[in-house]
Amino acid sequence: MARGGQGLARVAVVVRAGAAPLWWFGVFAAGVGVLVPGLTGRRIGVMAGAVLFIVTAAVVAYWHRKRYAALVRSAARAGKHDVLQDRAVTVRNWRRGHRWWLVLAWVAALGSSFALPAAGGMMLAGAGVGLWLKAGWLGRREHAEQALIWVRVDWLGRRAGAPAGKPVKACRATGVSAGDAAPGGARRR
Repeated sequence: MARGGQGLARVAVVVRAGAAPLWWFGVFAAGVGVLVPGLTGRRIGVMAGAVLFIVTAAVVAYWHRKRYAALVRSAARAGKHDVLQDRAVTVRNWRRGHRWWLVLAWVAALGSSFALPAAGGMMLAGAGVGLWLKAGWLGRREHAEQALIWVRVDWLGRRAGAPAGKPVKACRATGVSAGDAAPGGARRR
């Protein structure tokens, strides 16, 4: 990096990075879980799973919203020597840092099917949907502010996945054309 510069990762990309793996692991676990009759039966398991899906999606989508809003409001302009991390690198770092947690969550969702068929998988999928909703909310904030929000890579933590964690003291902002991701963290078209 150039003098005084630091690596910056998009906040919305970090939030969105776990959505697809959680969704697909959850859908697969729910699909396999439906095949197992379980202790409660399929009907009760799927009904409980639907409730867990909705509740988990809502909780994940609204978790730390005040913290994110405060960071967005206080974002300072990024310097010309700051290095913007590519979307693919941010997603890869998040997924590498969380791969064992994802596998453990998937195994737990599959195992829970013996008690409540499909419920654990639907809850996992709900977490993925909640992350998509949160990234969409951040994208709308970025669009309204006409600024993309970035966080220092070294503040993201060991697993590269805490854009609103305690180490994050402030965010940086750039124009909406910076980087290779659109507002909300999706690929730029």
